[in-house]
Amino acid sequence: MSTVTTAVILAGGLGTRLSGTVPGLPKPMAPINGRPFLEHQLDYWIGQGIGHFVLSVGFRRDAVIGHFGDSYKGCRISYAIEETPLGTGGGLLTASATVEDDSPFLLLNGDTYFEVDLRGLSDFHLKNDSDWTFSLFRTSETGRYMGIDVGPDGRILSLKSGSAEPGRLANGGVYLVEPDVLNNCQWQPGDKASLEDEIIPSIFASVNRFFGYECNGKFIDIGVPDDYFRASGMLTTVLSST
Repeated sequence: MSTVTTAVILAGGLGTRLSGTVPGLPKPMAPINGRPFLEHQLDYWIGQGIGHFVLSVGFRRDAVIGHFGDSYKGCRISYAIEETPLGTGGGLLTASATVEDDSPFLLLNGDTYFEVDLRGLSDFHLKNDSDWTFSLFRTSETGRYMGIDVGPDGRILSLKSGSAEPGRLANGGVYLVEPDVLNNCQWQPGDKASLEDEIIPSIFASVNRFFGYECNGKFIDIGVPDDYFRASGMLTTVLSST
């Protein structure tokens, strides 16, 4: 079992691309097989050893807080609240300020389900003395995900936001992060920033101890309606195989 026990989940976005399909709900609360997508996410990571979740919430946060309260299946739930929209990076900074120790924490997007072996990710992160480890997958889609170039040792060589040639490695939105990297960056809790377009490139340029861990587990991002509807069948398959 991994020694990583805390996960920050970015669950505060407006979800504009999905608003016509699940009106009035934040994306992580979109129903999949009769349950909020976020429940499926939490179930997977509880099974990987996570015992504390920090949910970064903003838009329609009452739907999230009212549903989960301060615990879920025996695991503690904390909230980092955006009173005004801060972007994914701003949400991360606010949430990371509540992480209680200096150990690396898991960082997740609230609209992405990616089966990553946490023990393997943690061991890889430790072996490489990484500051920020990305979980990577191969995609045939172009233009949707951040493309990643890695060296033979897994060190990330370049980040290409919004680009990924067919079959290329792409960012899966599951990270292992050292808190000090955020504590020493140019942004502070309360600042508005994009995670992928501002914070990650800025830290990468100054630190460059970013590593990529390729994973073959199931991946789905429910940010667009077609994939939201596809998630129902995929998560049914995941549940039946566990």
